[in-house]
Amino acid sequence: MLEKMVNGFESFLFRRRGYVIALFVLATLFLGIRAGQLKMDAAFVKNIPLAHSYMQTYLKHQKDFGGANSIMVAVEDTGGNIFNPVFFDALKNIHDQLFFIPGVERANVKSLFSPSTRFTEVVEDGFAGGPVIPADYVNDAQGLEVVRDNIEKAGIVGRLIAEDYSAAMVSAQLMDFDPQTGAPLDTIAFAKQLETELRGKFETDQIKVHIIGFAKMAGDVAEGAKGVVLFFLIAILVTAVMVYLFSRSIMLTLLPLVCSLIAVVWQLGLLTVIGFGLDPMSILVPFLVFAIGVSHGVQMINAVRRRVIDGQTSKAAAASAFRSLLVPGGIALLSDTVGFMTLLAIDIGIIRELAISASLGVAVIILTNLILLPVVISFFDLKVKGEALGKSSAEKIWQFLARFANPKFALVILALSAALYAFGLQYANNMKIGDLQGGAPALHQDSRYNQDTFFITDHFSITTDVMTVIVEGFPEACTYNEVLTRIGDFEWQMANTPGVESTASLASVARKVNAGFNEGNPKWQVLPRNTASLVQAIGQIPTSSGLLNGDCSVMPVYLFLTDHKAETIEVVVDKVKKIAAVLDNDKIQFKLASGPVGVMAATNEAVSEAQLPMMLYVYGAVFLLCLLSFRSLRATIAVILPLYVVSTLAQALMTKLNIGLAVSTLPVIALGVGIGVDYGIYILSTMAQKLRQGMAVQQAYLEALEERGSAVIFTGLTLAIGVSTWFFSALKFQMDMGILLTFMFLVNMLGAIIILPALTSVFWPKRR
Repeated sequence: MLEKMVNGFESFLFRRRGYVIALFVLATLFLGIRAGQLKMDAAFVKNIPLAHSYMQTYLKHQKDFGGANSIMVAVEDTGGNIFNPVFFDALKNIHDQLFFIPGVERANVKSLFSPSTRFTEVVEDGFAGGPVIPADYVNDAQGLEVVRDNIEKAGIVGRLIAEDYSAAMVSAQLMDFDPQTGAPLDTIAFAKQLETELRGKFETDQIKVHIIGFAKMAGDVAEGAKGVVLFFLIAILVTAVMVYLFSRSIMLTLLPLVCSLIAVVWQLGLLTVIGFGLDPMSILVPFLVFAIGVSHGVQMINAVRRRVIDGQTSKAAAASAFRSLLVPGGIALLSDTVGFMTLLAIDIGIIRELAISASLGVAVIILTNLILLPVVISFFDLKVKGEALGKSSAEKIWQFLARFANPKFALVILALSAALYAFGLQYANNMKIGDLQGGAPALHQDSRYNQDTFFITDHFSITTDVMTVIVEGFPEACTYNEVLTRIGDFEWQMANTPGVESTASLASVARKVNAGFNEGNPKWQVLPRNTASLVQAIGQIPTSSGLLNGDCSVMPVYLFLTDHKAETIEVVVDKVKKIAAVLDNDKIQFKLASGPVGVMAATNEAVSEAQLPMMLYVYGAVFLLCLLSFRSLRATIAVILPLYVVSTLAQALMTKLNIGLAVSTLPVIALGVGIGVDYGIYILSTMAQKLRQGMAVQQAYLEALEERGSAVIFTGLTLAIGVSTWFFSALKFQMDMGILLTFMFLVNMLGAIIILPALTSVFWPKRR
């Protein structure tokens, strides 16, 4: 039935070759124009799991306390002392410039020059205070001395002023939209403005500007992602050389490359049709689409080439190759597509877009490389020079590899594979979830962004590594001693948790204010027990401090962490949950989480929860498609088992190289399985035909190698060489993906030509 359908489809296509070509040309022109309209898109909300309970808390209170999308600008005096007129001029100019950049929440811009930056001191009559930078400030030695005194009184050293007085901080919250256009904030354009309007204008030999925050990191990642274009060109060149060495024909070299590039154009064009942009992670997908397209194109030209050598015309050879490869190639590409679609199970926008982008790209390869390529080949009068390898050399290689299907060799191979799997499983079980290095994990440690991060971490007691625990109560809850006492107990326990550098809450500030009302006596740094005294203390703390909302029903507790490494976040989150379970009651609840580290915690948990289901979906989809294709449980298991062993070894490699399972690395496993299954399907589809004819396993494998082996080995090497260029990327996450994909492409290929035949020898004992 299936064979009859394939034959009918082949007859339909090749009788209407001109119309097929015309249709593809029109579609390519249309989608090529749409591809030219594609824009980079790195929106903050795409990077967070919006449905996670932490993010529901984050979004609920974002308006009152700001979100995790913030910018911190540390202005450094290279002389090590900020108290000079040149520095204060630069600090004021940077504050003003940041204030007016579209997309900045102006009410939340904070620095020494913010009116909300005030000091309070205890005097004979009670309290006195005012702005740290007074209204009559003059930028001279006398004025700077006044400011120095006010800074000490304000208690902002470590927050707005570096602990060694070498730098001062300007921070701001960002909007989700551009107030001038109403469109979503263009994060990458905003990052460019920060670079040109702050660092470009004000950095001198005396003044250095350090900028961190999601928007700046996204901009630096997008800048580094431009290198992908160079890698793409290198990959095309390397692939072209290798395809020529394989095919020994200029025409058979150009055609699969052109068809694969058409697939890339279609994929990019379709993204704009469905309203997507291209974020820094998805920018790697076109390369993968090209590489996958070439790998299937090589299978096609290999089949055509062999038939031409046997004396068939180009048209007959193309039609015959189309018939033989449509089903295995289609199943392989459907397996890739479904494998990528399983990433939709992860509730993070950037991964879901990657899944859709990759699935679209692989799906169109079915059209461009399994249909268009043989139709185009049929128009050319091919002149093929013969085997790229000498025939005797190739036969010796295939005969050597065919031994893997011999029962004696097979048992040894399977025993070694089992031992390797057991060894890898030990390491794989120790794989960490989340980031395992300081700074931005997407960038190298020596990048400008990470150097800025390390400067701020070293010189200030607060950084963007802050987790906010939201305490939800009832209106005027902060005027009750029992409420603030619980918050104080929670803060004290968290302050003594490993990984927490400092804390801040309404309770701790209220204690200091109460001491101020009592001549600053340390004995009075307690929470007043009566409501009147407590109201007096709380009344001195404005909502602009971020410690309470308008009706005093929500009071955040800020936890400033030493870093955002996976282990640190896990320890802190576990401690919060344990303490909250004890302190929660019907009046107040301690809820995770807001702040940048709160977002990371939610992302880590989303990745952890999605890991097992994603793997089950990937293997389940591949299993069903192989079962439908081979109609044999033994054949399906023979394809799946090597993939599973390689996936386990890849996770072990991640542990060994200190690469955590994060948003950037989670898709790699699905990509590796989806692409790796192609090798086994092509080998076993040929073997299955021979086995049905009654051929012995070893002979069936030998003939499968003679027909498809060179293309499989070539494909594995080409894919691996292509992604290995990513080792030199300016992006750390791309380098990590390059290492893992190179490993999976190579080892999956080895699994298909070593472990798979050994399994078939065991599964078909009567055919030995």
